Amino acid sequence: MSRDQKKAESRRRILEAAREVFFRDGFMRANLDEMAEKASVAKGTLYRYFESKADLYVAVLTNNYEPFHEQMSSAGREGETALERIRSIAKFYFAHWLDHPDFFQIFWAVDNESVIGDLPRDVIEKVADFWEMNLKVVHAALEFGVQNGEFAECDTWEIAHVLWSIANSLIESDNTRARRQIRRRPLEPLYLHAIDTVLRGILTDPSRVALAPPTEPRKSTLIPL
Repeated sequence: MSRDQKKAESRRRILEAAREVFFRDGFMRANLDEMAEKASVAKGTLYRYFESKADLYVAVLTNNYEPFHEQMSSAGREGETALERIRSIAKFYFAHWLDHPDFFQIFWAVDNESVIGDLPRDVIEKVADFWEMNLKVVHAALEFGVQNGEFAECDTWEIAHVLWSIANSLIESDNTRARRQIRRRPLEPLYLHAIDTVLRGILTDPSRVALAPPTEPRKSTLIPL
């Protein structure tokens, strides 16, 4: 193994160990000594690759991020209509969550103070920049729809936020047994139906989106309040 290959392998092990420890213990309680031990490197080696714990945390967040953004951007160009493009983005996002749930858990943890603790301001801003890059993909598809008359005039940035929030909320709901229990249909069709419901509201021809028929209430096994 060449020197460059050894360095790449050490960095990979450090990132894997850091992801495990950060997600389990949060940013403030995460222990660099444990990360070094799990990665089979000396603690000093961590600082050869990353200047600080915050720098390492950002690296964990951004690991594999560029391929994700490229794939999402590609999904945003699939289809001749804005409706097709946004549906393509939504399907990619859901499929990526199924294949890489840890990627989403790390990002969601930023909003969970009990998991992460108090993050340095520069780390929070960096994460916000990552999310904004992806929001811009959704925003571009919405703008395309307004420009070609497919969508009514609207605040496309706010609609992008609404779609993004719905997508993340529904995906995250799968982590909670109680929320899974009260669903009347499987998560994926519910997720796609929610996206279509929002899009139907801004289409100049709403008949292009047929909403799913009502489902029968499912008897809950939860204890009533």
